[in-house]
Amino acid sequence: MPAKNVLKVYVENSYYHIYNRGVEKRIIFKDDQDYGVFLGYLKEYLSPPNDVIKLKQEFTLKGESFKGVPRQPNNYSKEIELLAYCLMPNHFHLLIKQNLDRSIENFMRSLLTRYSGYFNKRNERVGSLFQGPYKAVLIDSDEYLLHLSRYIHLNPQGSVNSWFGAPSSYPDYLRERKTSWVKTDLILSFFDQAREPFIRGHATYRNFVEDEKLNIPIVLNNMIIE
Repeated sequence: MPAKNVLKVYVENSYYHIYNRGVEKRIIFKDDQDYGVFLGYLKEYLSPPNDVIKLKQEFTLKGESFKGVPRQPNNYSKEIELLAYCLMPNHFHLLIKQNLDRSIENFMRSLLTRYSGYFNKRNERVGSLFQGPYKAVLIDSDEYLLHLSRYIHLNPQGSVNSWFGAPSSYPDYLRERKTSWVKTDLILSFFDQAREPFIRGHATYRNFVEDEKLNIPIVLNNMIIE
């Protein structure tokens, strides 16, 4: 029987929890450079592509000069929206909306293959970096969406004292940072308008996340990642 959440249900204009960890729970981010490379790939993939006209360069081949555009990395800015993320030493979480059917499949294959190649080359290793295929869970309610974002931002030890010990989108939600390729508007809009009864009593997103008395009222697919 396949592992839970390996068999994916792809639906366009839908939200997903994407996660994976290192093979045998090994480290996949050793230091700030590794974190920075992974985030750099996300930025490349999710930012609007550059104007190809401005990218044209002059090349010389067999004594003849011509202008062309260097090969550009894949771009998914029109297909994928990243709402939240957290990178931990041996695993990661992404909260994603895909606008087209199976966009996640192409995006994640490119991202993880590219990062694995970088990590293996840097550390002179061979073989799989991740513990099998990434996992994808379709999010089926607003309540699930909000509590999942809270879970992701609490993921570093589940402690308010360790949020900034690992890269995450939480500073963007606190408006302490503005990352153009992290889309915070949807989740924050629930608190601006007090749209749902399950967040009443929490005036802001920060209050919602940092309320240590608030237990997640839904089971996140019985998922435990260490």
